Amino acid sequence: MPGIRRLFAIILFLVCGNVAAEDAAKSLAVIVNTAVVPDSISKVTLTQILLGEVRFWEGGGLVTLLIQAPVSWERDILLADIMQMSEPQYRQFWISKVFRTEVSSGPKVVFSNEMASMLVTKIPGAMAFVNEDEIPSDAKVMKIDGLLPGDPEYPLRF
Repeated sequence: MPGIRRLFAIILFLVCGNVAAEDAAKSLAVIVNTAVVPDSISKVTLTQILLGEVRFWEGGGLVTLLIQAPVSWERDILLADIMQMSEPQYRQFWISKVFRTEVSSGPKVVFSNEMASMLVTKIPGAMAFVNEDEIPSDAKVMKIDGLLPGDPEYPLRF
């Protein structure tokens, strides 16, 4: 029986460890090219950028929006909590904007945080969203309402 108790204890530890890891809050960092002038934007402005309503940075220059591909948790957070849309609604939203010639194209799709990070450093005016643990050293982290990822009141903390 000691072997069964030990096995049970190990399984319990693994299950509880996974629950604790899932409960840990994540933050979605907004990273931008270092040439972007503002260091902070409001959550309202961030939403307007995501909706294509704001297409130029305060100091000038085009915003190049980089969004993760469907099924990424980063995209799910942006769609559900910031834009308040489902994936089909989001696709239709951008198709409609392009069809009405409000924009020439929708956001650029990236397939990983690494790809987003690399493109942000190469494209002037680029903005992407990555896990706070994957912020590249050669990108600028944009504050939202004066807060950085890791701050308790940071709006993209999940």
